[in-house]
Amino acid sequence: MKTKTGRYSGYIRPFSFVIDLIVINVLSVYLTGFPVYELFYPLFISISWFIIASSLGFYEVYRYTKVISILNCALKQGILFTLICLAFAFFDSENSSFQRIVLFTSVSLFLILIIKLCIYYFLKRYRVLFGGNFRTVILLGNSKSVKPLQQFFTENPDYGYKLEKVFDLEKDKVRKLRESFAFVLEHKIDEMYCSMSDLTQNQINEIVYFADNNLKTLKFIPDEKQILSRNFTFEYYNYIPVISLRNILLDDTLNKVIKRVFDILFSVVVILGLLSWLTIILAIFIKWESKGPLFFIQKRNGLNYKEFNCYKFRSMELNDEADVNQVSKNDIRVTTVGQFIRKTSIDELPQFLNVLFGDMSVVGPRPHMVSHTEMYALKVDKFMVRHFIKPGITGLAQTKGFRGEVETDKDIINRVKFDIFYLENWSILLDIKIIFNTIYNTIKGDEKAY
Repeated sequence: MKTKTGRYSGYIRPFSFVIDLIVINVLSVYLTGFPVYELFYPLFISISWFIIASSLGFYEVYRYTKVISILNCALKQGILFTLICLAFAFFDSENSSFQRIVLFTSVSLFLILIIKLCIYYFLKRYRVLFGGNFRTVILLGNSKSVKPLQQFFTENPDYGYKLEKVFDLEKDKVRKLRESFAFVLEHKIDEMYCSMSDLTQNQINEIVYFADNNLKTLKFIPDEKQILSRNFTFEYYNYIPVISLRNILLDDTLNKVIKRVFDILFSVVVILGLLSWLTIILAIFIKWESKGPLFFIQKRNGLNYKEFNCYKFRSMELNDEADVNQVSKNDIRVTTVGQFIRKTSIDELPQFLNVLFGDMSVVGPRPHMVSHTEMYALKVDKFMVRHFIKPGITGLAQTKGFRGEVETDKDIINRVKFDIFYLENWSILLDIKIIFNTIYNTIKGDEKAY
């Protein structure tokens, strides 16, 4: 539901849109070379911007929207707007040029993005300092189920959610539901958050009925053991609605091409700029300390569960357990050189060859050894979903602290959760962010890098 009740800033989006149109039209006068004195030209530019923005959801920025999502949408908006302006300039080549159009769209997007981010961060500060632009909410569910969201609302006032009350449904659910309904109406609560695992289907239906008939926004909290990042999408076969389980962005051909081009360019830079000379140095030290090959090659599962040879610099003595047991802290199999290259993640660099060969991506779910993949597939819910896309040298889960040895079930469950979030929310800017976070963590030092 997108019902708006309570104290909302309904004028922010139209205000932003008007400001953006002013920026675009003013800059077009000085930068494009279009005969802007004719009404058709500014009208065409404005309508084009509006159509693209509507299609991409450029102005659909909510209090929970991440900055990376704003930047990703702005990048798409800028590219499409530039292409349309270039196509338009093709028919009026006498007054405009390629350079002038690119300058116009680049400057326009830069200024619009600055304004957009200023509004975004101003609202965050405004909520914290003055308590404005907030939504009142209640939570329904057992204390254990709602505790993470309760902490989030309490510790993040900049998101603009004011938690009014928590209704514990551990005992006497029927009475508590009636009390919550009365509380919502009496205090004009904006949003209701309910734990699905603590309610029966009939009770969920009752809450939905109440929310719909009283114009309240209703949201559900899934069970903590469920993967939280599932995107259901509706598809229509004629007039028959069909629900698709999840929307994998990298199934789109254009997204595949963008990611593959990025992977090739990035891996070529690393291979030529780093591996070309580092391999020789490491070969001397690795072979000097222990007998065996320079590279450790291991079968791993990739896209669509297909096996491939994963390359690493050898960091251990030759042993019969390499394909069965993970490396643990203070593992006696790891050599002195191996400790250094594992701590700095240098041992992973040969996997850029896997990227170049097409078996892996720079960013994606980390591949596991085949024996562990088979074990986790039976043990961990939705583990196999990770294989809908290519595995990566680094990934979102690794930047969130879930790299290396799987010590508890929590490690692998969270790893799968972040991997599924990544494949459903991929963007090239998210890849770049993960790469920078990986480099930062490597320089800072990761306690799970051993």
